[in-house]
Amino acid sequence: MKTLRSLLLTLLMSFAYVVPAAWAAQPAGAAVPQQAASLYQRLGGYDALAAVTDDFITHLATDPQLGRFFLGLSADSKARIRQHVIDFLCVATGGPCQYTGRDMKTAHTGLHITEEDWNNSVKYLVGTLDHFKVPDKEKTEVLTAISSLKPDIVGR
Repeated sequence: MKTLRSLLLTLLMSFAYVVPAAWAAQPAGAAVPQQAASLYQRLGGYDALAAVTDDFITHLATDPQLGRFFLGLSADSKARIRQHVIDFLCVATGGPCQYTGRDMKTAHTGLHITEEDWNNSVKYLVGTLDHFKVPDKEKTEVLTAISSLKPDIVGR
């Protein structure tokens, strides 16, 4: 749980917005700039993350190589994985959700995810983000956050 908190804190901090010092030094009565929208908001919120998750997981589950990770799972298990992915993305992008799943190392230990599996998964994620016309800036932010998880997922 401590590792999960550290990971989530690191992810959240990487998406935090800091008010520039110049804004703080504005004279009284000056217009205060609006805070930039979070990545969660710029991506379209919960429903957009759910749609991206559904598309992404469908690609993974139907891939001849990656589908092995979904074999034998009950409908309830698949629904739980879906919800964990949505909640994780929500938290990682600055949304209001709470992630209650296991930390990435624990969740992926024993799955023997290879470098090739990782690369194929990233290709599907990029394809999904392109399908939903996610702008390059936001796509880069999502991929940066996800790539930081690679050491906890590959080779476990």
